[in-house]
Amino acid sequence: MPESAGAMPVSIDPPAPAGQGSLAGGVMDGLDLTDHHCHGVATAGLDRDGFEALATESNWPAPAGTSMFDSQLGFAIRRWCAPLLDLEPHAAAEDYLARRQELGPDAVNRRLLGAAGLGILLVDTGYRAGELTSPAQTAALAGGAGREIVRIESVAEQVAAAGTTPSSFGADFAQALGHAAVDAVALKSIAAYRCGLDFDPSPPPVREVARAAARWLDGAAAAGSVARLEDPVLLRHLLWTALELGKPLQFHTGYGDDDLDLLRCNPLHLTGWLRATRSTGVPMMLLHCYPYHREAGYLAQVFPHVYVDVGLAVNHTGSRSPAVIAESLELTPFHKALFSTDAVGLPELHYLGSVLFRRGFGRAADRWISGGDWSVQDAERVAGLVGCRNAARAYGLEA
Repeated sequence: MPESAGAMPVSIDPPAPAGQGSLAGGVMDGLDLTDHHCHGVATAGLDRDGFEALATESNWPAPAGTSMFDSQLGFAIRRWCAPLLDLEPHAAAEDYLARRQELGPDAVNRRLLGAAGLGILLVDTGYRAGELTSPAQTAALAGGAGREIVRIESVAEQVAAAGTTPSSFGADFAQALGHAAVDAVALKSIAAYRCGLDFDPSPPPVREVARAAARWLDGAAAAGSVARLEDPVLLRHLLWTALELGKPLQFHTGYGDDDLDLLRCNPLHLTGWLRATRSTGVPMMLLHCYPYHREAGYLAQVFPHVYVDVGLAVNHTGSRSPAVIAESLELTPFHKALFSTDAVGLPELHYLGSVLFRRGFGRAADRWISGGDWSVQDAERVAGLVGCRNAARAYGLEA
């Protein structure tokens, strides 16, 4: 029977992550994770095309006669999410989507998010804000607490759309960002998408900012609408303005959709920026990082204010995610590694991000314990650090 929108939440035990009964003993079992970067979920029903579009980083549909389900992520959804929708593991994609339609988006969202074991969710509201749940709504579905992450480029584009001048843009942006970030726990930049991470790390002079703003605003006036902000001078100005607020600053790095140049998203390009900002003490959060997660681990080791995660990659590498998780911990100090899902639109991504990370960390820890390199106590302590305590310290969530 389909569940009505007002039905009480269903109590469903999620599949037990691998690692139970092992030397590691399921070190993350029962641990409420802090998802330090994710997005909301869709509240409208999704047809097959809509679902598959959210299950890939590609902006293009699969070729005719094929499916995005034929991927590591697609197989993981059928394996791990199907039981939460009352289906057998590995249910056919057609059966999975039909059951999803039968239950409706509210029930699916509550089932999957509610089973993810997420205690705190830090939600980026700068992408498809009108289509996805808010931080409070997303957290309520998960049974946890939600905090907002403000995307700085979105604020700048709102300032331009509201009316500003080249000479006042800098001050107008600073005021708008300060207002938007009052209750936010962090700020985020997508400079990787807009100009790449190989930007000049120095703060641009005021006159240069005004000239760049004039070019951008003149173009908007001619086109009749504000184009997305791509000017490297203005993007640098946004970063230095954001830095003044003292809140953790997240950077998209590495893997993403076809709107970026992956080669220019290697976090090593941020080395100059990290040197320039080290004395501020503002935490720099390198998101996703894959396939440059080893390079990101180096940066986290040598710079005191750098943190890393492999959130987006865990879902998309599916059965291979234990290897990615283990590799991400080769150089990264354990007090600098964070957990995230980067889930957007589909609650399956929040749930899988949690299940696959618990499973992958447990498998890696079990291997290190059986080899005599770690103790069980070490594994439990690191699980707590990565799962929630590092985020609590870096984002000031402990209070």
